[in-house]
Amino acid sequence: MRTIRISFIKNLKNHFICKIFWVLIILALGTSCDTKRTKSDIEIVFTQDTLDVGYTYWWEESGPFIGYCGKEYALVFSGTVINLEKENHDAAPLYISQKGTIAMDEVYKIKDMGNNSYANQKFFTTDCFNNTDVTVGDKVLVFCYDYEGELIIPGNNSILNIKGLDHPLVGATKRFIDADENPIEIKKDSTLWSAYGYRKQLNQMIRCRENTERIISR
Repeated sequence: MRTIRISFIKNLKNHFICKIFWVLIILALGTSCDTKRTKSDIEIVFTQDTLDVGYTYWWEESGPFIGYCGKEYALVFSGTVINLEKENHDAAPLYISQKGTIAMDEVYKIKDMGNNSYANQKFFTTDCFNNTDVTVGDKVLVFCYDYEGELIIPGNNSILNIKGLDHPLVGATKRFIDADENPIEIKKDSTLWSAYGYRKQLNQMIRCRENTERIISR
């Protein structure tokens, strides 16, 4: 009788442990599924199409921070340079054209522009590669804007050589996008951006946003 009771207790104990085990697995799976994705964590199913983006060579600014108070990104992504043509001095009268193609790896921002929105193309091409420090095989971080309802790229400072997808500027860019592109929210990244030559632009945007908020709060 004692043996039967011990066996029963052991079975009950094992059953209880087994139930706890499965409950923990279900909770873990549920937590994983419910993890909130940030704005810059965009899942893309790429199509084998090419996005051809115009170069607004007449803009005075290019890069990750343009405009006195900032201009919203229309498309931000990282990718790999897969083709780079020779400079063409005869293609346009006011700038040197150099066409290149980037295979997109990750997309961090897509602005809704109706029919002209980015549509999951895998390849990106533009002719503003002149004076960039990139070669075929390099990883790059790219910033595009909108102009008259079209996606555009304003110059070579909008194509940053990042050497790899784990580059600090990728994380800094994602934090900026996740903060609704509010420069005040990324003050802690000022030193990082300054190291890459963007101190003046970022500080200007921060001052503008702070002055605007100060006026609104009066």
